[in-house]
Amino acid sequence: MTDRLFNKVAVVTGASSGIGRSISEHFLNEGAKVVVFARRSELLEELEACYPARTLVVDGDVTSEEDLQRLSEATQRRFGRVDILVPNAGLARVIPLEASSRAAIAETFDVNFHGALQTVRTFLPELSHGSSVIFITTFLTQVGFPGLAAYSASKAAVKSLSQTLAAELGPRGIRVNSIAPGPIDTPIWSQVGLNEEQLKGVADQINSRLISGSFGQPEDIAETAVFLASDAARNIVGQEIVVDGGYTIG
Repeated sequence: MTDRLFNKVAVVTGASSGIGRSISEHFLNEGAKVVVFARRSELLEELEACYPARTLVVDGDVTSEEDLQRLSEATQRRFGRVDILVPNAGLARVIPLEASSRAAIAETFDVNFHGALQTVRTFLPELSHGSSVIFITTFLTQVGFPGLAAYSASKAAVKSLSQTLAAELGPRGIRVNSIAPGPIDTPIWSQVGLNEEQLKGVADQINSRLISGSFGQPEDIAETAVFLASDAARNIVGQEIVVDGGYTIG
């Protein structure tokens, strides 16, 4: 531990697994106080047990205004402010064009875009001067991938949101940036709606374009989040950091 985030207060949504869980763990390891938010709070009990004085677990859904307000109030009662906000909660589904109904697309946007935007809006009064907001986008805003139109479009909207809020909130002392993960080995990969054989075929295709030949790990994104949240990144504003193992270089 290097205490790069010592005594900073962070809120991470979608914190029960994958990238959100790893970001939460890294923040705690760097000395932060962390509020972890997820629909299944029991998955976070181990994290709270390891850092009881610096962890607050809140269950809820980012698509619920009431849940977000409850999260904000719980954070305010426990820690009094927010220095780092990571609206990480996300949904990924393979939806072919034929199945891209308004309802299917709306579900994806409701979590990925509206959930992220409303999380920031809810916490705006608690964000301190010098605070950092870190959105999670995707490398898929730069490349096409069959069946992921709704997901990629929702994350492209988040990328645009990040740049816009960087300009809007910057004068208030709030830095806004985003991280675009490439192929990362997380539970969400197995939940996109493909069977095991299809997943293997897609993974082989993706791996052939990666410099390392294999998917990245959640900690690759978490380390980037630690840097962006730290004072070392104080002059980085409105940027998207792509962490994709070289996929988008061709």
